[in-house]
Amino acid sequence: MYEIFEKLCAENGVTPYRVCKETGITTASISNWKAGRYTPKQDKLQKIADFFGVSIEYLMTGEEKEGGERYYLNEETAEMAQTLFGNRNLRVLFDAAKDASPEDLKTTYDMLMALKKKERGENEF
Repeated sequence: MYEIFEKLCAENGVTPYRVCKETGITTASISNWKAGRYTPKQDKLQKIADFFGVSIEYLMTGEEKEGGERYYLNEETAEMAQTLFGNRNLRVLFDAAKDASPEDLKTTYDMLMALKKKERGENEF
């Protein structure tokens, strides 16, 4: 299973150390996982899966279930989201939701929807 983690790191151009820094998982946890001493607990697996934009199932098996739900509908969007997530300066887009008020989230949502409409030519500002 650690091999899938290594593969995801290589595909995304990140080091295990960076994954640890970005997710709050200790390097000792990753080292123990690599050495086969234990498998990370569910919460840590979820943090790693979220970091890479994959499911825990994919992280564990390297495969997605047929018809499995994906967070992003297409690969290009998933890649762009990962790029944004990996960029410390742009990460605010993800971090803002942690303690934002419902009104702030609604405003952000409305702005994003307006941008999508503009992109499709449905709405001009």
